[in-house]
Amino acid sequence: MHSFVKSLVAAVSALIAIGAVAQSTVVDVANEPPPNLNVLSPIPGPLAQGVAFIPYKLENLRIVPVGGAAARNISPRVGHLHLTLDDLPWQWADYGNSNTVILVNLAPGTHKLRVEAVDPEGHPYTTKTLTFVVPAR
Repeated sequence: MHSFVKSLVAAVSALIAIGAVAQSTVVDVANEPPPNLNVLSPIPGPLAQGVAFIPYKLENLRIVPVGGAAARNISPRVGHLHLTLDDLPWQWADYGNSNTVILVNLAPGTHKLRVEAVDPEGHPYTTKTLTFVVPAR
């Protein structure tokens, strides 16, 4: 039991230390370079099956599941992605930092994906639009 308590105290101490580091400013956000987003073409093989694996590279913005005005001052800068397919009236957010957007069950034809790198309140830093074609099956 004693070793369990010591382990628990060590774990809690580590979490407190991580929280303190996460709240500290490394560089003033105003002095950080702006986010840069590159969206690549879908991988061809799966696209023939109606599945789009769309790689992206995001620089100067960490994808983390935080939001709100207070998070705008976290350094290094944090945010997430907003994704819109085919100009639909709704979008979804990606907090996963997987560096790949995966779309499934796409109908054959031309599709358009808008990827926005946004701040913790959802205001865009940069936007890229990719048009691609799912071949007829």
